[in-house]
Amino acid sequence: MITCVVDYVIDPEKIADFERFAAEWMRLVRREGGVHHGYFLPAEGASDEARALFSFESLAAYEQYRTLFGVDPEFVAADRIRDESGCVIRYRRTFMRPLLPE
Repeated sequence: MITCVVDYVIDPEKIADFERFAAEWMRLVRREGGVHHGYFLPAEGASDEARALFSFESLAAYEQYRTLFGVDPEFVAADRIRDESGCVIRYRRTFMRPLLPE
């Protein structure tokens, strides 16, 4: 299993737009066989940080999912939410492997 951790810097004034963007990506990850662990948004105090975690069975499965970016109409529409609203200022992807309790 491989888990993708995406750290976002978001516009705190555009949380509703970010939530729409996030809801679409959770649906699309599931549609493509991944497990979405959720988006984590600011809860208290002033913050412009958010995080998403989702997993695929393997790096090959993740790479197959990535082939749909810019091609699949639903992927393009989900990215359009981000691009047109300006809710994401920047993001960074990291890959991790989970160590889970037995």
